[in-house]
Amino acid sequence: MPRFSANVSLLFTEVPFLDRFAAAAEVGFRGVEYQFPYHVDSNEVADRIAMAGVTLTVMNAPPGDYAAGERGLAALPNREKEFRDSIEVALEYADMTECTRLHVMAGCITEDQREAALDTYIENLAWAAGMAQKQGITVLIEPISMPGYFLSQPDDAADMIRHIEHKHLALLYDLHHAQRMSGNLGEFLENNFDIIGHVQVAGVPGRHEPDKLGEINWHFIFDLLDAHGYDGWVGAEYNPRAGTLAGLGWAKDWGIGVKDAKPTK
Repeated sequence: MPRFSANVSLLFTEVPFLDRFAAAAEVGFRGVEYQFPYHVDSNEVADRIAMAGVTLTVMNAPPGDYAAGERGLAALPNREKEFRDSIEVALEYADMTECTRLHVMAGCITEDQREAALDTYIENLAWAAGMAQKQGITVLIEPISMPGYFLSQPDDAADMIRHIEHKHLALLYDLHHAQRMSGNLGEFLENNFDIIGHVQVAGVPGRHEPDKLGEINWHFIFDLLDAHGYDGWVGAEYNPRAGTLAGLGWAKDWGIGVKDAKPTK
């Protein structure tokens, strides 16, 4: 049975950030994840996670200047020192919160930067994976369907991981982005379970609940994960259509949701 973690950067936003871990646990989530937690003291976050009795499954490294449109530093030429400093910050935060998966975003580039970006990306990922290994943490890379984003195709991400060949480097397979960019979700899963370190789900089109209102057959996907013995977490990283609790009907079969929620799968 899939183990679902609630992405509290998008879910349970009806309550303050530090209250979202308990809110997720209350409806049956045993894992939580978030995007950029650095506005909150890591000790306080760790305390709230422990009090809620949930596991922090994955977090993002600092993305650079987010307000200016930056979405990661790993592939940006001439930003290596800033990248390495950001990874050290992220690893300290992950250590405090006992998080064992760190998503490292590649960043957005122009086409004329691509060759230099590739060399930068390989070098930075190998360094980050080596640093993460010291703390028992795995670095994740995720193909993202975003204009200008360096890494957008799942096959390219898989090739990168196999090229670098580090046991603490794995794939964050976000099925929303993957469906938008390439499709063939089942085939990709069949061929790449050995390098998948985390899965995230959200509907297509839109980025809403993983239910029957989108184009992905979620029953097939979840059954496929089970059939291959996937024992990692499945992150619910979506924007609720009409509030978090009202949209949890999709998860009822897995023991998640409020009593009056109706399944929409």
